[in-house]
Amino acid sequence: MSSPGQVAVVVGNPKPASRTLAAATLVARELSGREPDLVVDLATVGAELLDWSSAEVSGLVDAVGKSDLVVVASPTYKGTYTGLLKLFLDRFAGGTGLTGLAVPLLLGGSWAHALAPELTLRPVLTELGATVPGRGLYVIDKEHDDPEPYRPWLDATRPVVADLLGRRA
Repeated sequence: MSSPGQVAVVVGNPKPASRTLAAATLVARELSGREPDLVVDLATVGAELLDWSSAEVSGLVDAVGKSDLVVVASPTYKGTYTGLLKLFLDRFAGGTGLTGLAVPLLLGGSWAHALAPELTLRPVLTELGATVPGRGLYVIDKEHDDPEPYRPWLDATRPVVADLLGRRA
């Protein structure tokens, strides 16, 4: 695989340095072959997300929007992603805000919400202009640091990501 340009991780967990962040970083590393260039842990951004004149948030939106690969991750709350992540995604222009590949990743306590990445996060990412290279990924939060639950998804998605990133080069 040719090395992708900027690789980013965006995490909408209200707890900083969460299991969701660890899972998203693992996925980004597995898909790109390296550590992400940009990690946006929205819990550390806090109230700045509510300030539409925030230069910090605008800069993050710009950097994420230009990334070649971005893993967008959240814990599952009420069958969908968090409001914290929604506040961030609302900053992106429709159709052109995300220009690269985006991977929807949700963590949850049971398989009851396994379709949530496909039904809730994927449509938003595609509306913002991203190409989603495979089905959304759902991981049981207690297994977030075990590489085995990711393996079937990675085996199916890694070649698609490599092909699409190779075309962008």
